[in-house]
Amino acid sequence: MDQWTKHMKQQQTLIMTILSSVLLLSACHKEPAKQQEQAASSTQNSNPDVLPYLDIQTKRAEYALPFCEKKNCIDIDIQSLVTKDPWLNHWITTNQSKVVQAQIDLKQNLSLQQAINAYVKKSDDWQHEFSANQPYRLHIQTRVASQRNQYVLLQMQVSSRQADVEIKERQYFFVADRKLQKDLSILDVIEPKQQVAFDEIVQSAYQQWLKKQTKNVQLAAPKKLHWGQADWFFDGEGVGLHYRANEIVKDAKQLEIFLNKSQTQQMLKADVFHKMF
Repeated sequence: MDQWTKHMKQQQTLIMTILSSVLLLSACHKEPAKQQEQAASSTQNSNPDVLPYLDIQTKRAEYALPFCEKKNCIDIDIQSLVTKDPWLNHWITTNQSKVVQAQIDLKQNLSLQQAINAYVKKSDDWQHEFSANQPYRLHIQTRVASQRNQYVLLQMQVSSRQADVEIKERQYFFVADRKLQKDLSILDVIEPKQQVAFDEIVQSAYQQWLKKQTKNVQLAAPKKLHWGQADWFFDGEGVGLHYRANEIVKDAKQLEIFLNKSQTQQMLKADVFHKMF
């Protein structure tokens, strides 16, 4: 073997050795990354407390309005949300249907589109009564007002004009448990042994509010306030109940009852308080 051939073989051997080392190092770097990715995925799948990140996006709600050739057409604008949680998306739409129905005194198991259709019919019936009657207007803004672990507070703000009545910024609140995939009432989170104490706080606040109402409202209002199915909310300070104007009785003003954090801790179930605050 001449010197040149021997030199070339040595060079080839050196190159192969270097390439093998590079490939080995590359594999060593890739493997831990792959293992980490698999471990993270496994943790999320095995741990039921790890819920999908919501990644909340605003969007127009999905519904259709009838074709309108008239100058004065019904005005419906519902701004909604979409998240990475399919169950929560469905829950949001379900509650939007409830809010639309509430504007025309309906309380049925309707899809959002069916609720819209019922609202449009109510507007059409009003317009058919007199030619000068204006179509209804309904605007709804939707937002997640508070969120902690599996608990989500949904707030909807309604502004509308129906017949001769105009409403501005009427509030609706809904609370969900994403882990249980359940709509929560205030009764779901109050410690059963504390219901009497909670009722005392509510009734005391109600009586203070009642003293400030007109004589007609005072006479028509119930002696005790029913709160088991009331709208409720939570934030960093505590929980509260919300009653819209005219909800307790006709011509009654809005009522909100707040509990501070210390009161909230006393009233709520311990596991709920720990995860909600």
